[in-house]
Amino acid sequence: MTTDTGFDPNRYVRQLTQRPGVYRMYDAEGTVLYVGKAKNLKKRVSSYFLRASGNAKTESMLDQVADIEVTITHTEDEALLLESTLIKRHRPRYNVYLRDDKSYPYLLITGDNDFPRVVYHRGAQKREGHYFGPFPSSGAVRQTQDTLMRLFKLRNCRDSFFENRTRPCLQYQIKRCTAPCVGYISQEDYARDVRDAVELLQGRNEKLIDRLVGDMEAASAALDFETAAHLREKIAALRRLQSQSQTVGGQGDFDILCAAIDGGVAAVVVVTVRGGINLGHRSFFPNAPAGTEVADMMAAFVSQYYLDRRPPPELLIDPLPSDDAWLAESLSQRAGRKVAFKPRVRGERRRWLDNTRATLEQTLSAQLASRAGVEKRLAALADALGLETPPMQMACFDISHTRGERAVASCVVFEGGAPNKSAYRRFNIDGIEPGDDYAAMRQALTRRFKRVRSGEAPLPDLLLIDGGKGQLAVARETLAELGIEGVQLLGVAKGATRKPGLEQLFLPGDNAPLILPADSPALHLIQQIRDEAHRFAIAAHRGQRGKARSGSMLDDVEGLGPKRRKKLLQTFGGPRQVARAGVAELARVDGISARMAQRIYDHFHDTA
Repeated sequence: MTTDTGFDPNRYVRQLTQRPGVYRMYDAEGTVLYVGKAKNLKKRVSSYFLRASGNAKTESMLDQVADIEVTITHTEDEALLLESTLIKRHRPRYNVYLRDDKSYPYLLITGDNDFPRVVYHRGAQKREGHYFGPFPSSGAVRQTQDTLMRLFKLRNCRDSFFENRTRPCLQYQIKRCTAPCVGYISQEDYARDVRDAVELLQGRNEKLIDRLVGDMEAASAALDFETAAHLREKIAALRRLQSQSQTVGGQGDFDILCAAIDGGVAAVVVVTVRGGINLGHRSFFPNAPAGTEVADMMAAFVSQYYLDRRPPPELLIDPLPSDDAWLAESLSQRAGRKVAFKPRVRGERRRWLDNTRATLEQTLSAQLASRAGVEKRLAALADALGLETPPMQMACFDISHTRGERAVASCVVFEGGAPNKSAYRRFNIDGIEPGDDYAAMRQALTRRFKRVRSGEAPLPDLLLIDGGKGQLAVARETLAELGIEGVQLLGVAKGATRKPGLEQLFLPGDNAPLILPADSPALHLIQQIRDEAHRFAIAAHRGQRGKARSGSMLDDVEGLGPKRRKKLLQTFGGPRQVARAGVAELARVDGISARMAQRIYDHFHDTA
């Protein structure tokens, strides 16, 4: 047989190896259609073409195959890891893939200094210390950090700030820190507070409370009533926290994963339990092509979800993923210990699994209702613009600057009517006349669509430009110069009064603007996309201005060169901390004389 593209799979399969590896199927344009793994490449790839699959999704994909590439791996585990990496990179149309692949936050109690700090952490776990998590959201980390500071008064300041204090900061005044920076607590007593915090985070609440009760009774017997009262308050706070927290009997670390597909929507709910404490849940809506089996979707999700995070020893999981033995073995090798899939559990864990299923059902119902609303808006947009099909891939560009200076362009991407924030991009504009918005737009579009042309970014069905006919003309010319075709352009300009609901829409070739009713679902979607592009551009520009201001705060100090500026920033942690420092603190910095310290101090306080 041959595919519709003329590709002869039989000839290709004959020369394939029987070793493990990863295969990639391409269409005639060179776009990756599908990435798969195999214990035996020859057997797996040939199975696609030996007989009809009976699966409409697979048949449609095979008709488009123009080429296949394979990568041989040493082990099956390496094949699984490479498959997940390639799916994450290429996001093939016929694969299940995570839309949100952002790393999860952790809480870190540092272990590389005498007085550890409790901090929010995201990324590689290179620093020495105790890591707790992953937490399902930044808010959950901040809440836990706040609890630890209230109960145990651990510091959260930067080391450079800590090492240069001569008096306690505000955290001490509001009773959220014991001021180890100025010696108000011994290293031994502070270490005890750190130990108590770690016990709490590890779920050993009862053990911690029992020990604190013993300490309180001992202090009372020794007539140290102040210490006893302090311990009594801490015990009461811990018991309140215990009553408010959801805990799992038997402690332990595990995740609960439940998945379902309904009405074309795929959903996965993940509950994170560490030290017997429920850290919360998070919902995911993976891209799952039509006809995907739930077990296959779960397998793809687990493989990608734990690609860059260490799995716990147990996964309570429903349904069991396809290739579960292979997947469990791969996760075990990555974790350096056994990782077990448990689709059937009893007792309290069964109730947790049932609760997660209920959460999944509720999440899926809400998403289906939301999807119906989005589909209505997309259909209305297609109708308003005269498009044959709803635009599933949309991008919008906006320019932000301050009186022409420091121009920044934003590009936001909406897929299926929803923002895909991982695809957002910002462009710092340079080499143009200040205030030339047309040149700024041309530069941003050129940089973005060169990536589109090379296949590094998707081609949008609809490109929105924040601006009127002039900006639209620039966009049209830029895309034509790059040889980009098949993109519907739309200029979005504010009306005469610049009030929402009075936007003027410009299509290429039309002199008169298109004005939609204020209650039009199509207009609401356009406004949402335009406002998101504007918000993203403003945020980028604000950050750029902040960096410029931070740098200039020290640039104007006479006689202070770049090396000493860098030393000050490293020591104090930032220009604002330098501005708050006293002369004596400044003079302790290597390379800063007493005279220069006075000059720096005068510079900030003269301009305050």
